Amino acid sequence: MSYVTLKAGAWDLSGLVKDPASDDFKRFLDSIENKVSDFESNKNKLKPEIPAADFESMLHAIEDIYEKVSIASGYAHLRYYANTSSNEASALVTRMEKTAADIGNRLIFFDLWFKKTLDDVNADRLINSVPAVYREYLKHKRRLAKYSLSEPEEKIINTLEVTGTGALVKIYDKMASGFEFETKVRRGRKYLVKKFYNKEKLLSLVRSAKPEEREAAYKALFSVYKKNSGVLGDIYQNIVLEWRNEGISMRGYAAPISVRNVANDLEDSTVEALLAVCRKNNVVFQEYFHEKAKILGVKKLRRYDLYAPLPTKAGSRRFTYGKAVQNVLDTFDGFDPQVRELAERVFKERHVDSEIRKGKRGGAFCHTITPSITPYVLLNFDGRTRDVSTLAHEFGHAIHSMLASDLPIMVSHAPLPLAETASVFAEMLLNERLAEKMARKERQLLLAEQIDDMYATIMRQAFFTLFEIEAHKAVGEQNVTIDQLSQLYMENLKEQFGSSVAVAPEFQWEWTYIPHFYHTPFYCYAYSFGNLLVLSLYRQYELEGKSFVPRYLKILAAGGSRKPEELLAEAGMDISKQEFWQQGFDLVKEKIEQLKELASE
Repeated sequence: MSYVTLKAGAWDLSGLVKDPASDDFKRFLDSIENKVSDFESNKNKLKPEIPAADFESMLHAIEDIYEKVSIASGYAHLRYYANTSSNEASALVTRMEKTAADIGNRLIFFDLWFKKTLDDVNADRLINSVPAVYREYLKHKRRLAKYSLSEPEEKIINTLEVTGTGALVKIYDKMASGFEFETKVRRGRKYLVKKFYNKEKLLSLVRSAKPEEREAAYKALFSVYKKNSGVLGDIYQNIVLEWRNEGISMRGYAAPISVRNVANDLEDSTVEALLAVCRKNNVVFQEYFHEKAKILGVKKLRRYDLYAPLPTKAGSRRFTYGKAVQNVLDTFDGFDPQVRELAERVFKERHVDSEIRKGKRGGAFCHTITPSITPYVLLNFDGRTRDVSTLAHEFGHAIHSMLASDLPIMVSHAPLPLAETASVFAEMLLNERLAEKMARKERQLLLAEQIDDMYATIMRQAFFTLFEIEAHKAVGEQNVTIDQLSQLYMENLKEQFGSSVAVAPEFQWEWTYIPHFYHTPFYCYAYSFGNLLVLSLYRQYELEGKSFVPRYLKILAAGGSRKPEELLAEAGMDISKQEFWQQGFDLVKEKIEQLKELASE
């Protein structure tokens, strides 16, 4: 089937909920309530000697509840992201979050019993009696036991999440989605003024071939965030304090980042090794920025110029939405026909929201409601090469989810460090395919874009995490001001770039517009992890060809059913060692050398 004529549009959520005001939706919520009540009535079964069959039956019952809650909550959030200015959609999100928190409180007794009350002997008996797919999940539950609180305390935390951190994040999103931006670009004696109502449309200019447009875009962006930095900074400080109070003071984690590491089922030492290698390899990208400055014909790159395209007479390449989709699907088909078929399913079921419109959430994401439902993909497609890569990236996520769709909902989601594997691998496949059809100059342009992206998804994300480590410490222990946080961020940029890039003062406000800092603290290292891991996997694919494909798909199909260190060890990768992560930077160095060779031809 050809997708070349496909147009960008909105997704169809009717497969989840046809009408949230209908009696059908009320009956659906009532059915969840009945299942929760039935589950609560089995509380007296939770004794050390509980038969394995009864324990497994309770696991399945709680999964059924989670799936139904995920459908209702997922619908609410997807509808809200499609139009964040809708008060009706916002109210439904709040309602569903309260419902989910209430259900979580009522079911928490099962989780706490298994994690804290049950003795080790009977816990091992039950773990070894259930299907193997659940075992790592249950072992991880037991490892979390020492960080769990009493049932009343856990209920209070769940309840306050909705009106606490959850509400702060919602306010942040609502503010950021409503920002309007104004660029000013000098044209002779006059200034060309242009307004933007969508941040993604504005940010497309940071890759403009015109230096003045890049500078204007960044200045417009940061002037708005600086203007709102008082509120945005207060939101961030309160999120950090809440994270610290719960994670360290109440639960006893070793450090703020340890909360994320344990949730990711990773050892602190593995993440420390990753960040240490990224930190010492900042010179690799500094060398690239010096080389890029030469190609652009400037003495030194400004931070405005980081993603500047290399000079070309042809201008920026543009893609229609249909051609972008066709390119991505053909790329997947060349790797493995099954991968293409999975991606096509997302389009056929109209689970893609790709058009740019006012009020829609910026950026892009893939959201899996339940393993049995085809994932939903949000894009803001604007026709640039970058947008085609983003399309491949998000569909990589969708394919990852679908390959793990046979797993129970409890274990189907890959942990964050592995969650970027399929997405980044898909981008690399696409870039290699596009390069095959290009002349030398075009290959040079694409290679520079690839290295730009490697910087953005490896080094930049690692230094984001290094900033978060310092910021959480500064807020939690030193009660710093918002201005001091901004200075801390500038120091982070100076270490990252050294003398290779000139950083303008307004970049001190960049941290306030990074959603992950607010939504999911310490998420960002997952990008570094995933990208460096993919570089290693891609090297193996280049060496082994088609024989590599089944092994790769097996990693994706494991979802979250295996501990990352163990799953990757089976593929011959010891991710606890700095030497493993260094391999990825060695490949980056090779890419930079290739760029130098193309530039000298």
